[in-house]
Amino acid sequence: MDKNYINEGFSNIKIKTSVTQKFKLFVLKQGESNSMTLNQMLDFFEKHQLSPDDEIPNHLVQVEKRLLKRINAVIAIIKDIEKTQTKPTLGMLQALFIADEKEKTVPKLVEKNQSQRTLEEELELWKNSNESK
Repeated sequence: MDKNYINEGFSNIKIKTSVTQKFKLFVLKQGESNSMTLNQMLDFFEKHQLSPDDEIPNHLVQVEKRLLKRINAVIAIIKDIEKTQTKPTLGMLQALFIADEKEKTVPKLVEKNQSQRTLEEELELWKNSNESK
């Protein structure tokens, strides 16, 4: 018995005998009552916006084509974003980092007779030079 339709009454529909037999076999395969099977069939057609005259493979092929067009459009958008935004920005950032590294490694002014003295040695040398003057 149908749980949601216990208090509901029955109605008659005139259906040809061959169609009734075919429907009863289908109902047995589904394992539901006649009412529930028919209700599920109607829900299916309404949900998928199909009519019994529609051929499902053609409908599915059309849906697949539409999806492929949308996927290709998304791929094209992503490629355009990469070309116009991501790659140039990455190139500019890399150029900045490379230029910064070059500036750090090469000093602009270099003393010709530069000796490797500590700060204390430089102070002592400076004091001695000032005292002699």
